[in-house]
Amino acid sequence: QVQLVESGGGLVQAGGSLRLSCAASGRTFSRDAMGWFRQAPGKEREYVAGISWSGGTTYYADSVKGRFTVSRDNAKNTVYLQMNSLKPEDTAVYYCASNRANYVTTWTRASVDYWGQGTQVTVSS
Repeated sequence: QVQLVESGGGLVQAGGSLRLSCAASGRTFSRDAMGWFRQAPGKEREYVAGISWSGGTTYYADSVKGRFTVSRDNAKNTVYLQMNSLKPEDTAVYYCASNRANYVTTWTRASVDYWGQGTQVTVSS
């Protein structure tokens, strides 16, 4: 059974940092693009950051560029999202995702093959 399991969410003050992890199991994801989407209350799920299977290509939404860093460890089948200088508007449920077509810069929700269950990130002002 294929699973993506996120961890590392929580409550943090504005300006703080969190590191999300997503552990994949059930098969190897070393040839999949991996990434993170988020969904705030009353809003659509949006693409935040992604990384190609090799790690050579990354994507960041304008709202997080310069503050978030996506990385992966294919030996551990794990992808990470380092979030610095967090703002209250970053509050959302963060979802790990994968796609076998290696979409990174043009990744949409329709192209997601697997989703994680989500982890809550709350940033207080």
